[in-house]
Amino acid sequence: MTFIEQLGAWPARIAWILLALVGQITLTDALSGRSTAVSAVVWVGIAIGWTGGLVALLVPRTTSLTAARTLVPGGLVAAVVSATAGSTTDWADLAAVTVAAIAVVAVLSPWFTEAWVDGSSYGTERRLPLQTPPLFAGLVAPLTWLAVAASVVAGPLLLAARQWVAGALALAVGALVCWRGVQSLHQLARRWVVMVPNGLVIHDPLTLPEPHLFLRTSIAAIGPAEAGTDALDLTAGASGLALEVSMSEPVELLVRSKGRETSTIERTQLILTPARPARFLAAARENRLAAEV
Repeated sequence: MTFIEQLGAWPARIAWILLALVGQITLTDALSGRSTAVSAVVWVGIAIGWTGGLVALLVPRTTSLTAARTLVPGGLVAAVVSATAGSTTDWADLAAVTVAAIAVVAVLSPWFTEAWVDGSSYGTERRLPLQTPPLFAGLVAPLTWLAVAASVVAGPLLLAARQWVAGALALAVGALVCWRGVQSLHQLARRWVVMVPNGLVIHDPLTLPEPHLFLRTSIAAIGPAEAGTDALDLTAGASGLALEVSMSEPVELLVRSKGRETSTIERTQLILTPARPARFLAAARENRLAAEV
């Protein structure tokens, strides 16, 4: 484990606290000349978002992971907008953007994700996150995040600007968009493999409509997948090192086929892509599974 990994969530926490200190200067400059109502809405919104982000960074849970992935990038956007909207660009603007960027990088790191996913574990189980597919990480999640951010900001700002009809409509529509958007983002945080005393469980809403337990006695081997394997693909298109789980006998799996459609498939091999393959194999060996060294 590298030194930066040993620091865990502390880089994100420290950067987030520093953002509150230096960000005040940047935000005050950006709001200079704005109406009292608009300024008040922005300050209250920023305070609520920052407090929620701090709680998410302090409490390692799967729900906190979604909250951190939603709120911390919002801090970076707020810092950039405030810096560009201000009268001048000074050291406070650069500092605010820098610490906000550090917080975002830390929150999106694989070790932060693993710690927060495992924070929701029960008893002796251990949860290890799966790699997010590029389509979701590079397109779907950012677009969903933008929709959520816009839905939260638009209504209150329109009302503060005395645009009553547009503001009320934006609040109503925004509440629905925000709810659905956060639910979608949370699905990406709920993709993991659980090491349990009697084997492992694959919990992946993208590929399996319900979690599936693989008993230790039925697992013959776990190791890097070979090119051209005919194993059942449960990677959802994720990049990285795919691992193949071989069973000693056929196993029936209920998998997603197209959209909400499902089908039952019987296989003796399947492949998945952990976010950190080496950690996954080490955890499998600790759980007395037949994993390669």
